[in-house]
Amino acid sequence: MKKYRFLFALLQLISVWSVAQSSVQQLLTENRVNPIGLDVTTPRFSWQLIATKQNVQQTAYEIRISTDAASVAKGTVWQSGRVASDQSVHVPYAGAALKPGQRYFWQVRIWDNTSAKPSVWSPVAFWQTGMLSAENWKAKWIEPGYVEDTLNRPSPLMRKVFSASKKVRSATLSITAHGLYEAQINGKRVGDAYLTPGWTSYNNHLQYQTYDVTNLLNQGKNAIGVSLASGWYRGRLVWENQRNMYGKNLAVLGQLAITYTDGSTETVITDESWKSSTGPVRFAEIYDGEIYDSRLEKAGWTTAGYSDSDWSGVTTKPFGYTNLVANYNELVGQHETRKPVKVITTPKGETVLDFGQNMVGWVKFKVTGKAGDKVVLSHVEMLDKFGNPYFENLRTAKALATYLLKGGTETLEPHFTFFGFRYVQINGLTGPINPADFTAITLYSDIPKTGEFTTSNALVNQLQSNIQWGQRGNFLDVPTDCPQRDERLGWTGDAEVFSRTAAFNFGVNNFFAKWLKDVTADQFPNGAVPFIIPDVLNKRPVKDEPTGAAGWSDASIIIPWNMYLAYGDRRVVEQQYATMKAYEGYMERVAKNDLWSEGFQFGDWLSYVTTEGSPAFEAKSAFTDNHLVAQCFYAYSTDLMRKAAMLLGKTKDAVHYTALLERIKKAFQNAYMTPSGRLISDTQTAYVLALQFDMIPENLRPQAVDRLVGNIKKYDNHLTTGFLGTPFLCHVLTRFGRTDVAYKLLLQETYPSWLYPVKMGATTIWERWDSMKPDSTFQSPSMTSFNHYAYGAVGDWMYRTITGIDTDEAGPGYKHTIIKPQPGGGLTSASASLQTYYGMVRSSWKKEADNLSFTVEIPANTTATVYVPAKSAESVRENGKSITAAGLMVSATEPGYVVLKIGSGVYNFTTSGL
Repeated sequence: MKKYRFLFALLQLISVWSVAQSSVQQLLTENRVNPIGLDVTTPRFSWQLIATKQNVQQTAYEIRISTDAASVAKGTVWQSGRVASDQSVHVPYAGAALKPGQRYFWQVRIWDNTSAKPSVWSPVAFWQTGMLSAENWKAKWIEPGYVEDTLNRPSPLMRKVFSASKKVRSATLSITAHGLYEAQINGKRVGDAYLTPGWTSYNNHLQYQTYDVTNLLNQGKNAIGVSLASGWYRGRLVWENQRNMYGKNLAVLGQLAITYTDGSTETVITDESWKSSTGPVRFAEIYDGEIYDSRLEKAGWTTAGYSDSDWSGVTTKPFGYTNLVANYNELVGQHETRKPVKVITTPKGETVLDFGQNMVGWVKFKVTGKAGDKVVLSHVEMLDKFGNPYFENLRTAKALATYLLKGGTETLEPHFTFFGFRYVQINGLTGPINPADFTAITLYSDIPKTGEFTTSNALVNQLQSNIQWGQRGNFLDVPTDCPQRDERLGWTGDAEVFSRTAAFNFGVNNFFAKWLKDVTADQFPNGAVPFIIPDVLNKRPVKDEPTGAAGWSDASIIIPWNMYLAYGDRRVVEQQYATMKAYEGYMERVAKNDLWSEGFQFGDWLSYVTTEGSPAFEAKSAFTDNHLVAQCFYAYSTDLMRKAAMLLGKTKDAVHYTALLERIKKAFQNAYMTPSGRLISDTQTAYVLALQFDMIPENLRPQAVDRLVGNIKKYDNHLTTGFLGTPFLCHVLTRFGRTDVAYKLLLQETYPSWLYPVKMGATTIWERWDSMKPDSTFQSPSMTSFNHYAYGAVGDWMYRTITGIDTDEAGPGYKHTIIKPQPGGGLTSASASLQTYYGMVRSSWKKEADNLSFTVEIPANTTATVYVPAKSAESVRENGKSITAAGLMVSATEPGYVVLKIGSGVYNFTTSGL
C-alpha cells in the first residue's frame, strides 16, 4: 500500500509540475503553418508560449531540425543548442544551406523565468522548400497547339498520361501559368486555392504554387489535367478596356516530383508530350464573368482512361524561369457561405435573390432543365429606389454568370472570375425558385482573422462588421479598391490609409509583403511609385516623366513601417528599404527648396462636397490645397525614413532625413501658415494633417486644435475629410485631449458620417460618404462603389482608443503592448481581442454608473503598459485586492489613469468613483 501511495504522490507531483511548466504551441515558419514550397533560404520560426502563471518570460530556446519526422530528436540538419534569448518571433534559421524540394521538420523548447528546467519539446512542424533557383526547373512552358478563337477565347484544357511504376512515398506538384489555372490529377482537384497563380507584375514576379499531391497518385497509370483562363494576364483590365496586358497567349508550366518508397525519384514535366483541347468554359473574364456550356463537358478528361485521340498537340515556348518565385502569401480560397434571405420580385417582374450581405465571390446552385436551356445570373450591389437591380455603377463590367444546360439536374458554379454583389438577378429559370438551391460563396485571400471588436452600440458594431467585410472582399490577392466594376485594381492610396486597420482585423503580414514586391518591381526608374500596383495604367507609352502622388505613392514607405509595428517584422523594412529610399529621393528631387508645390496630386480625395460641379466648387466644399496635403505627407514619409534608417543602423541616412524633416516643416510653415498659425486651407484635413505630423510649431498647436474643433462644430459635428484626412481625424482629436469630439464624429448618424451608411442599410464601407443619398438615389454612378474599404480606416482609432490596444515602437509586434482605453460617447462597454504572434491580447471594459470593470489579457513572453481609468491608485482593485496586495506597482501618473507595468496573464481590474 505504501508503494502505491508513493506512486500516486509521484504522479500528482509530475502532473503539477507539467501544469506549472510553460508549453510551446502555434509553430509558424515564415508566418505560416507548415508551408509547402518556400524559396526563402533563411526561413524564420515563431512560436507561442502557453503559461498558467503571470509574468512568464522566455529566457532561452532550443531548435532542432531534421529531414525525417521520425528523427527530429536527433537534429540531423541543425541544432541551435540552448540560446539565451527571449526572442520567440521571427527567429532565423542558422544551419547549412537548404536543399530544393526538401521537407524539413522542426521542434522547439524553451526555458522561462519560472523554472530552471526546459519545457517539453513542442509538437513537430514542417516546411518544404521550393525550387530555390531557376536551375532546378526542368519543365517547359507549353501553350495550346490549336488555333484559338480570339473573340471569346474559350478556356484551354491540357492533359498528360504518365505512369508511377512503384509505390509512391511522396509527390509534389509545382505549377504556374500565364493566365489562371486549375489542375486535377486522376479526376480530383489539386489544392483548394482559386484564381491561381494570383496577380503580380508577371513579367518581373510570377509566383508558382507547390502542392502535396501524394494522395492523388496511383501506382500505375495516372493523368494530370490543367484548365486555363485569361484572368489578369491577358483579360481586359482598367476602364479603358486594355487587353493582353502581359501577353497574348495562355501557357502552363508544371513539374511533378515523385519519390518512391525505395528512395528512387521520377519527374513529370510539361513538355511536347501533352495534349490540348477546349471544354465547357467558353468565355471567362475578371470583369465580365463566365460562360459555361455543360454540353461541352469532357467527362473524365483528367483520368488515365479518357481517350484524347482527337485532341491537338501543344507548343513549347522558351519563356524561361528568371521571373519565377515561390508563392509566399496566402492563396485565395473559399470561405463563408450564405443562403438567400429573401426572394424578390422586382417592379419590372424580375426575380432577384437577396443574400443579405455585400460580398465577393460567386453563387453555386442546383438546377434542373433541358439541354440548351440558358440560365443567367446578374450580380449587383444595390437595388434602386424602386427596387430594381442597380447596374450603373458596374460601368462596362457585365458581371454575368451564364450557363447552358446539358439536361437533367446539375450543380454549377464559375471557375475563373469573381463578383462583388449582394443581389443576384436570375433569368432563364421557369417556375418558382427554391432559395435552398442557391449558395453564395465568398472568395478572398486565406488571411487568418485576428481581431475582434464590439461595443454596447449596435451601430458601431455594424460599422465594425462593414469594415471587416470590406477587407474580406477587397483583399483578394491584391488590396483592390472595389470588387464590382471595371476596375478592381491595387490602388496604393486605399491600401496605405487602411493598412493599419487591416493588420488588426486579419493577419496581413505576408499579404502585404507579397504586394510590396510588386511595388518594387513596378517602381519607375526615377523613383516615383505608380498609383496602382500591379501597374496596369502605365503599360502604354508615357510621354512625360512618371510622377508620384502624395498619400498614394507613399504606400511604398508607410506600409512597410506599419507592418513592422504590427508584426515586429524587421525583414519587410530591410527588403523594401531600397524602394523606400528611391521614392524618398524622388520627392527630394521634385521639391523646390524643400517644398513639394508642383505636379499632379490626388489631394484629399473624395472629401465632403456641397455643390459638386458648380463654379464655386472649391469655395463651397471642404477642399484642401493639394500641395499642402503633399507637403504633410512628404514630412510623414521622411520621418518614417528617419526611423527606418535608425532601425537598420544606417546612421548616415538617419542624420540626412532628420535634417531634411526640419527643413520640410519650415518650408510648410513659410508657404501654408500665417505667423499666428492659421493655415491657408481652413479645413479639417489641413489642420488634421498639420497636427498629426507636427508641421505646426508646438506653441501654436493649441490654437490649431481650437480651429479644428471649431470647423467640426461649423459643420454641426460632421466630418468633411476625404481619403487622406479621415484616417487621422479622430487620432488627432484624441492626441490633443478632444476625444469627446472624436466620439461625436464617430456616433454621428447623418451625412457625412461613418454611421450614415450604416443607417442606410450598408453592410460594407462605401466609396463616398453619400454613395446613396437619403432619398435612395445614387451619387455619381460612374464612380460609386458600395464596397470600398478606405473610410473604414477609422477602425484603427476604434481599436487603439475605445479599447486602447496599441503597439509600442520600442517593442513592436506587441512584444510590448500599450493598453489605454478611453471610454466615452455614452458607450457602456467595449471589448477587443487581437491574436498576435505571441498570443492573445485582450482589453474589455464595462461601465456602470461611476464604476468600471476592466479586463486585460497579455500573452506570455510579452509585457504591457496598462492605463487603468481611475482617479487614484486607491480606487483600483485587481481580483478584489489592492494594487499593492496584487503585487502591482504604479509606474507613472497621468490625469484620469493609474499607469501600471505588467507582465503576461489575465488581470481583472475594478475602479470606483470615476
